[in-house]
Amino acid sequence: MDLSAQVVNDLKQKIEKTAKHVKDQLAGIRTGRASPTLVDTIRVDYYGTPTPLQQMAHVSVPEPRQLMIKPFDQNSQVLKEIERAIQKSDLGLNPQSDGKVLRLSMPPLSGEQRQRLGAKVKDLVEQNRVALRNERRDANKHAEQHKKDGKLTEDQLKNLQQKIDQEMKGAEQKMDELLKTKTKEILED
Repeated sequence: MDLSAQVVNDLKQKIEKTAKHVKDQLAGIRTGRASPTLVDTIRVDYYGTPTPLQQMAHVSVPEPRQLMIKPFDQNSQVLKEIERAIQKSDLGLNPQSDGKVLRLSMPPLSGEQRQRLGAKVKDLVEQNRVALRNERRDANKHAEQHKKDGKLTEDQLKNLQQKIDQEMKGAEQKMDELLKTKTKEILED
């Protein structure tokens, strides 16, 4: 693989990593509907070890505005720990327990809550756009360093910089799509 392809390939990998990170962050932001991804980031103290909730319980959506969490371990202490972790999370939900399962009811979002969540989504995406711009800057620095080292000609450098810019345009479009999709989910009822 030549140097140009290597620089572009490294940039593509970093872009993909950033896009996945954004998707994961956005999945944890509550919308008007129940989704198992809302609790993906919650860690539960399981015998002294912070454990991801999805490794400890089955999360299902019995109704559009309700999550049901059924622990694999039927120990009542585990259920209490899951309940405590959900209450500590920033979801703002209060679980109801029947001794075997937890139910999380999603109340409808007020207009003010929707606006706050929309702003939070916009900020998250913007932070990741800044990270992408930093990746572009780093890729351009590598390209210019290769030119200084005599590994690239002036034309090769210009072509490489154009490829880097093309990758960044694609990444920006991906960020715009993610922002638009999540904002639409938040605004829907």
